[in-house]
Amino acid sequence: MTKEEHGGERWATTESELSGQAEQVVQARDVSGGIHFHTGAERAGERGAVVPRQLPSDVRGFVNRSADLQRLDVFLAEHRQARLSPVCVIVGTAGVGKTSFAVHWAHQVLDHFPDGQLYVNLRGYDPGRPIAPEQALERFLAALEVPRAAMPEDLEARAGAYRSRMAGRRMLVVLDNASSVGQVRPLLPGSPGCLVLVTSRGRLSGLMARDGARRLSLDTLEEAEAIALIRGLVGDYRPEDEHAEVAELAQLCARLPLALRIAAERAACRPRMPLRELIADLRDESALWDALTTGDDDEADAVRSVFAWSYRALPQQESRLFRLLGLHPGPDLGAEVAAELAEIPVGAARRQLDHLAGAHLLEQPSARRYQFHDLLRAYALDQVRLEEPHETRHAAVRRMLLWYLRRAAAMVRAVAPRAAPVPLVPDDVEPFSGHTAAIDWYERERANLLAAVRGAADADFPDIAWQLAACLHRVYAKLNHFDDWRVTADIAVPAVRAVGGRTDEAAILESVGKMHAQSGRLAEAIHFHLAALDIRRSEGDVAGEIASVNGIGLALLRSHRLTEARTHFARALELAVRSGDRAWEAIAANGLAYALVELREHGEAESMHARAIAIHRELGDRGAEGDALHCASQIKRGTGEVAQALTAIETALGIAQEFGNQAWEAWWLVEFGRVLVALGRVDEAIDSFHRAAVSQRRIGDRGREAAALDATGEAYRFLGRHKESVAFHGRAVSAFRELGDQWALAVALTNLAEVAEECGDPTASEHARGALTALGDFSDPAAAGVRARAGAVVGE
Repeated sequence: MTKEEHGGERWATTESELSGQAEQVVQARDVSGGIHFHTGAERAGERGAVVPRQLPSDVRGFVNRSADLQRLDVFLAEHRQARLSPVCVIVGTAGVGKTSFAVHWAHQVLDHFPDGQLYVNLRGYDPGRPIAPEQALERFLAALEVPRAAMPEDLEARAGAYRSRMAGRRMLVVLDNASSVGQVRPLLPGSPGCLVLVTSRGRLSGLMARDGARRLSLDTLEEAEAIALIRGLVGDYRPEDEHAEVAELAQLCARLPLALRIAAERAACRPRMPLRELIADLRDESALWDALTTGDDDEADAVRSVFAWSYRALPQQESRLFRLLGLHPGPDLGAEVAAELAEIPVGAARRQLDHLAGAHLLEQPSARRYQFHDLLRAYALDQVRLEEPHETRHAAVRRMLLWYLRRAAAMVRAVAPRAAPVPLVPDDVEPFSGHTAAIDWYERERANLLAAVRGAADADFPDIAWQLAACLHRVYAKLNHFDDWRVTADIAVPAVRAVGGRTDEAAILESVGKMHAQSGRLAEAIHFHLAALDIRRSEGDVAGEIASVNGIGLALLRSHRLTEARTHFARALELAVRSGDRAWEAIAANGLAYALVELREHGEAESMHARAIAIHRELGDRGAEGDALHCASQIKRGTGEVAQALTAIETALGIAQEFGNQAWEAWWLVEFGRVLVALGRVDEAIDSFHRAAVSQRRIGDRGREAAALDATGEAYRFLGRHKESVAFHGRAVSAFRELGDQWALAVALTNLAEVAEECGDPTASEHARGALTALGDFSDPAAAGVRARAGAVVGE
C-alpha cells in the first residue's frame, strides 16, 4: 500500500488524539501502520492486551538433564546478544521426553518473555491427521486477539499477519510434535524478541539450512538419571528396593522417561510385590514382544513391552475402555463421550479414566479432560483392532458420534431456538442450561466436533456427517469460524447427497451460501443460494424457496446491486404472502425497504417498512423489530425528518442492548452517528463511530469496521480537521480495497479525494479517478451522485 492511498506523504502520519470516552478510543496514530484500538489503560502507558499463557504445566518428577538445559541457556544468551530470532529443534526418539524437557526449560525462562507464550501440539505422529499450519496459525492469532473474521484465508497471508502481530514482542513459542519442516516454517515469528522451541522425532534439516535453527539431540537417560526418576516417582512406597533391581527395571524400559513413568507407577501400586517379580513379568513381556518383532528398534520394542505389561495388568473393564478410547478421533475427551464408547455409566467412566491417568496410560491436561500420548494412542488403536470385532468397533464409533450429534443439536437449540430439527436427534434430548453454557461446551469440544465430522465420513456414516455439520454451521455463523465451516461444508455436501433428501441438500447448500456471504465472497454466496433455490423449486418447498430468494437478495444488497436485490426481495415477499407465512413476509418486506432506501425511493421504502414492523410487533419478534427501526432511521434521515430518525435509531439501540447483541449494536451505532451529524452534534457522532469501530474490530467484521472508519473521516471533515479525516478515510480505502468491495471503495475514495482537494493535496485527482474506476457500471441514483462528486474533483 502506497502513501498516496492515504492521501499523500504530507498526510502519512498524524499525532492527533481523537475525542471520545477515555475508556474506549480509536486513535489515528502512524496511519501507515494502521489504526489502533485500545482502552484507557493502554493510554496510560500499559500494553493492555491479554498476555497469552499457553504453556502446559511443568512436569512432576523431572530429573537432571542439566547439561542439555545448560545448552539451551547458552543458546538463549547468544541469540539475545545478537538480536536474532532463535529457533531450537529438540529431537530424539519416541518417548525420550522431548516435550517434558522443552516445557520444563520453558518454565525456567518465563521471565525472559514478558509478552507470554504460545503452545501448540502439532500431532505430527498421531494416528490421525496432524495439525495443519493454517489451523495452528488460527489458534495463535486468536490468542493474539485477532478476530477470526479478520484472519486471512490463505496460508501465506495468515503467516504474514502472525509475523506482524508478533513484531516487537518478546514471546516464547513451543511447537510440539512437529513431523515436517512444512508444519513449522509458517509458525516462525521472525521477531528478534521471540524464541521458538520445536520438538520432533525427525531431524528437520531444512530448518537448520534455511532458517538457521540449532538442533539439540536428547538421548535416553543415563542409568543414574533413570534410577532417580523411578525412585522419585515411587517415593516412600518401596524404600527397600535393591539398587541393582531398580537399575534392571530402568534397562528394561530402555531408560526412556515415558516407559519409566508407567513402570514406576505400576511398581508404586504394588508396594508388597517384590520388585524382582515385577521385573520378571516385564522380562517375559519383552521376550514375547521380541518373538513377534524384527528387533530392529530396541527402544521402540522396549516401550511397546512396557505398554503391553501395564495394559495386561489392568482390570478387564479398564483395559476395555483403554482400547476403545483409541477409536476417539479428537485430541482430548471427557467422561461423557468415554461412557458412550464403552456403554457404561458416566461415573464409572470417570473412575476408570482417573485410574488410567494414574497409571500414566492417559494424560490429564486439565480437570476432567484426558488425552493420549501419541504412542499410547497408536497402541490403544492396535489393541482395539486386535481384540474387538469389526461390528463392535463400528457400533462403538457410531454411539460416540451420535453423542456428539445429540449435544451439538442441544447446543443449537440453546443458541438458535428456531433452527430446524435434526432427524437423528430425539425431541427430548437433554438441554443446556442456557446460551452461555452451550457456547462454553462448544469451545471446549470444538476440535473434537470437527474431528467427529471427519470421523463420521471416514467411518462411512454420512447421515451423521451431514447432520452434525448442519448443527455446527449454526454456531460457525455466529462466531465466524470460517476454517471449520469450510472443512465441514466440504464433507457435508457429498454426505447429504449420498443419504439425505433433496430438501436436506438444499439446506446444506444454503448454509454454504451463508458462509460465503459472511466471509465477503458474494459471487460464491449467490452461486450456492441459486443451487439451493433450484432444488427447493423442484421439490415444491415454498418456505425453503423464500429463504433462498431472500439470501440472494441480501448478497446482492451487500454488493450494491440494488435493482436485482429489489427484484429478489419482492419475489420473496410475494411467495411469503401467497403461502401465508407472516414471519417471512415481514423479513422480505424489510429487506425490500432497505433496497428501496438505497435506491432513494423513500416513499415506497417507508410503506414496506411500516408493513414489516407491524408484523414483527404482531409476532412479538423484538430483534427483527430493532432491524426494522434501523431501516426506519435511514428512511427518515433520507427524507430530512431527522428528529424521527433519532427516535427510531435510539429505540433500535435499546433493543440491541436488551438482547446483549453486540453485532446489532455495533452496526446500528454507525447509523446513530450519521443522524447525530445531521443534527449538528458532531462530537457525539464521532464517539458513536468510535464505539462502532471498536466493537466491529472485536466482532471481526472488517467491512463494517471500515464503514465506521469512513464515517469518522466524514465527521472530522465536517469539523475542518482534515488531517484526521484523511487518516480515517485512508484506512477505510485500504480495507475496502483488500475486501474487494467496489461500491464502498468508490465512496471512500471519493470522500478522500474531496478532503485532499480541500487541503490542496495533489493526490486528490488520483483518488477521484480510482473512485470512478471502482464505480464501473453502477447506475443507481446513489452511484450517479458519487460519480458526479468524483468527476468534479478531476474536472469532468
